[in-house]
Amino acid sequence: MDFEQARFNMIEQQIRPWEVLDPAVLQLLSLVRREDFVPARLRHLAFSDTELPLSSGSDGRRMLAPKVEARLLQELQLRPQDRVLELGTGAGYLTALLAHQAAEVVSVDSDAALIEQARASLRRSGLSRVELVLGDPLAGYAARGPYDAIVLTGSVPELPSQLLAQLKAGGRLLAIVGEQPVMRAQLLRQAAPGQTAVTELFDTVAARLPGVCEPSPFAF
Repeated sequence: MDFEQARFNMIEQQIRPWEVLDPAVLQLLSLVRREDFVPARLRHLAFSDTELPLSSGSDGRRMLAPKVEARLLQELQLRPQDRVLELGTGAGYLTALLAHQAAEVVSVDSDAALIEQARASLRRSGLSRVELVLGDPLAGYAARGPYDAIVLTGSVPELPSQLLAQLKAGGRLLAIVGEQPVMRAQLLRQAAPGQTAVTELFDTVAARLPGVCEPSPFAF
């Protein structure tokens, strides 16, 4: 398989049409080898326009589609001095993209096997400004906060307000919110404690973040 041609096709046929036009993001997508982060058995599908299962079991963990990862990265508008908290390490590919743009990335996942796989992939990529933490993604990681940006790599029924205390003033939180078949990426900016503004970004659907409890169905 010609991975470089497949990478070019992904960028031109999936990423650009999804309004990802930031030159820095497009360059990163050209440089960071997505095929080195997907499960080995799915390497030939690394550039497919779909979510990929991260394990052979039935736990539902999936890697976001490339265009969604790219759009999330673009919407965060990271600066070289930013400290970022990623909730849901997964394969570690988005972690790698974040680490190229930010000063420091802390990434939390509840799956020890995925943490170790991601750590190995990040090490092979030469990325050292990443701390991987085994824990509950929904709890965040207050010990290293506050953060300039927090990004959730799985969907949630509603914006997790418990994470706002881990944001700096002026920080932003990016999450995919809602229930199938209607979900939407939302960007929350915190001007000051208790002062937040939410921007609706784009519609998509993503697998749940680990640890999410579905809301109880309405009963009469």
